[in-house]
Amino acid sequence: MNSIEKARSISIWIFIVPFVAVNTCLLLITQFHSLFHQPDILHNTFPYFDGGASISRTARPYPSWLVFKPAMFLTSYLLIKYWLFNKDIIKYFKVDHKNIKKIVFFGIASAFALTVHSIFLGIKFDNDLYKLFRRVIMLSFIIFEIVAQAYLVATFWSFKEKLKGYINPTVLNLKIVLVSILIVVAVISIPIISLPGDDFFGIQLKFLKHALEWDYFIGVITFYLLTFFMWKKTN
Repeated sequence: MNSIEKARSISIWIFIVPFVAVNTCLLLITQFHSLFHQPDILHNTFPYFDGGASISRTARPYPSWLVFKPAMFLTSYLLIKYWLFNKDIIKYFKVDHKNIKKIVFFGIASAFALTVHSIFLGIKFDNDLYKLFRRVIMLSFIIFEIVAQAYLVATFWSFKEKLKGYINPTVLNLKIVLVSILIVVAVISIPIISLPGDDFFGIQLKFLKHALEWDYFIGVITFYLLTFFMWKKTN
């Protein structure tokens, strides 16, 4: 089936493009200081573990945004194509499945939120409403993405017997585990990231939030890496 091969092919790029872009920005700002203004540079941090900086902190200064923004725009486009291909796949196996519209809506909405976030990254306004708007957009991307992923794996699971010749069922199970972890972590994390200030009973919340952001980012895009390994080649 053509849509399966297209979804499989595009999924690996949805993993590679943002992964390379985000880590390139991190490498640039921590190792190539001559490219940046002095206040923007970072020293001796690996935020996946120490939470030394947020993703936006590494991506918004020039020239990091020259890498980050085009990569996110491309990722948004690939995400839209990915969810539309999955719509075709679901309709092939069950034309009137109840989750089709939900998957497409949340999937494309996540791509739109990522685009908006990327457009406004680096634009500074000393306005509380604007800051709230940026947080809402980023949170919307995460929620829409996880909901779309959850609906998709639940849909595939609902007719997994029909997919036996097309997928590796072990990888589908891994995707279900991954999405379940992402949901649990999100539910636990929302109260944490909503706490005011950066200190909570001696815990530096700022660093915890940053590390959580980087690790959660890896979890979200790993879903697409698993997609590549889940589908068997159709030609």
